[in-house]
Amino acid sequence: MTQRARDIGGRDGERLSEAEGPPDAPGSLRVYENVLSHLHQQIEDGVLRPGEKLPSERKLAEHFEVGRSSVRDAIRILQARGIVKPRQGGGTVVQAFSSDTLVAELAGALVRKRALVHELMDVRCMIEPPVAGRAAAHATPEQIEHLEDILRRQHRKVSRGERAIEEDTEFHSAIARAAGNPVMLAVVDTLVNLLAETRGRLLQGGERAQASLDGHRLVLRAIRRRRPSAAEAAMRRHIRSVEAIILRRPGMKAKRST
Repeated sequence: MTQRARDIGGRDGERLSEAEGPPDAPGSLRVYENVLSHLHQQIEDGVLRPGEKLPSERKLAEHFEVGRSSVRDAIRILQARGIVKPRQGGGTVVQAFSSDTLVAELAGALVRKRALVHELMDVRCMIEPPVAGRAAAHATPEQIEHLEDILRRQHRKVSRGERAIEEDTEFHSAIARAAGNPVMLAVVDTLVNLLAETRGRLLQGGERAQASLDGHRLVLRAIRRRRPSAAEAAMRRHIRSVEAIILRRPGMKAKRST
């Protein structure tokens, strides 16, 4: 935004950027999405700062020239993303930026892309191998023992022909925790959980489940031996192997960028 905000009325909760003006006329986006986009941009640009109360619904509706229901819908989404929160006694305030806010934003974006499984797998392949490498360098003996326990439980389930999706998810989460970065842990948890249903459906039983377990074992072996580059390579092979199984299924067509 090139023009900074100017106080409207000079009172708390009434500061809006006059540079923005009302949302565009109805088009491809619904009205509340335009309001949401403008409010989000003003918060991102610092026009509306952490701790500052948003203008009232009436004031926002007048400023954006929309109905109050559209304003309410936009504010609900901002609340769900952790960007604003209700204030005791009435009104809504902007939240300070945190890792939770970052992850909530990422999760919202990924949920909208849930159907594009190959894209989510690409993101995993960009993020999780380096995380495994960090885990090989930083994991404590207790964290390595926890990883081994997870794989023992996964092995027992696979041997009985049972789904081991809980252990699969827990394994990836435990590696991210061992890497020692809380934000990365939250990001990995978000990615893995979004794909949990797909992995559980396509990797259950037989050779597929065993292949997934074998991939986990190779990752853990590299972590146990404190070999970051080997852990990174093993995790990348594991994710690509799972992706290949998923994308071979009917209806799962890859859409690679050219």
